[in-house]
Amino acid sequence: MRFSCFIASIIVLLSPFLLYAQVQPFDPLEVSLNNLYRTSPAKTRSISPENPTGEKGKGSLATLENGTAAGPAHDLGTGWKVNPFVVIQPGSSTVLAEIDGQGAIQHMWMATIGGVWRYMILKIYWDGEKEPSVLSPMGDFFCSGWGKYSQISSLAVCVNPGSGFNSYWIMPFRKKAKIVMENLNNKPLNLYYQMNYTLTRVPDDAAYFHAQFRRVNPLPYKQPYTILDGVKGKGQYVGTYMAWGVNSNRWWGEGEIKFYMDGDKETPTINGTGTEDYFCGSHNFENPNTKQYQEFTTPYSGLHQVIRPDGLYESQQRFGMYRWHLTDPIRFESDMRITIQALGWRAEGKYLPLQDDISSVAFWYQTEPHTPFPKLLSKEELEVN
Repeated sequence: MRFSCFIASIIVLLSPFLLYAQVQPFDPLEVSLNNLYRTSPAKTRSISPENPTGEKGKGSLATLENGTAAGPAHDLGTGWKVNPFVVIQPGSSTVLAEIDGQGAIQHMWMATIGGVWRYMILKIYWDGEKEPSVLSPMGDFFCSGWGKYSQISSLAVCVNPGSGFNSYWIMPFRKKAKIVMENLNNKPLNLYYQMNYTLTRVPDDAAYFHAQFRRVNPLPYKQPYTILDGVKGKGQYVGTYMAWGVNSNRWWGEGEIKFYMDGDKETPTINGTGTEDYFCGSHNFENPNTKQYQEFTTPYSGLHQVIRPDGLYESQQRFGMYRWHLTDPIRFESDMRITIQALGWRAEGKYLPLQDDISSVAFWYQTEPHTPFPKLLSKEELEVN
């Protein structure tokens, strides 16, 4: 009897692993704590300024003659951090990575010294497409739209001291991947970066990663803010980042988020209850003990940034929020549109449509081709002031 109970206990303990092992075929792009013990045919590669092509065995080849850190490395020579960053000139673009073949980008790290993050424009192209599938200021893509450091600990994006930008979105491609950075700053910018990727078979049902930036400042009276529109194809929506600048007194986040999908016209399929509710907080993001906004950062959501007026030149309240739909992706078959209301309170206790400064980045996967994105705003329209 005891032996039978022992065997039953072992089966219960091993059952998750036994069930997982029966899943066929093995997906080389699926990485989790449940399958790290399994070998894979995937090939790991990495692109950085020290290995700009990502080829096997091609790192640390920069010479003092062409290295960006030739001065500090002068006494040591090749192999000693000779080329750790690229210099992007004002008004120019630099190809950070160009990968041929089939695989997926699995981690991106970037860091800068100086420069305005919103004036660094990240563009990513899949399979030779002419229009980018990712188009966003670097700061906003990494949930840092206000140009000020704010630490983030989430599963999809981490921002670490001092301003190390990390993306863990998996980005599959079948023929080619190209990552470009454009510098709208009025001076050269040193960009440090590393792209870790896999060369492997991509499943037939894998969709392509997309990210789109938008900004309206100020939002017209009684007009909802559009986070995403014009999406055509099949896929899933996986995340929202918002940089919200408030132009009024009192609480500003009563507005509802609405997801219109697969032919919805006037009324949405998904209708939220309030801004802080969508970002997985409640009751004005207020700490009941301190009676102040409470910053938080979690794997799936956060109000990670609260910029408070300083009593002099920094006069506006500004907020940074993210929500990742990782275990609850919002799936669509043919189309997707997302809006959120900017809604506060009048003194007499009625709702007040707000005219705030709102920016966002929408993150989603979809089949290609995608519809062209709206034209990116000019440098003056992107400016945070």
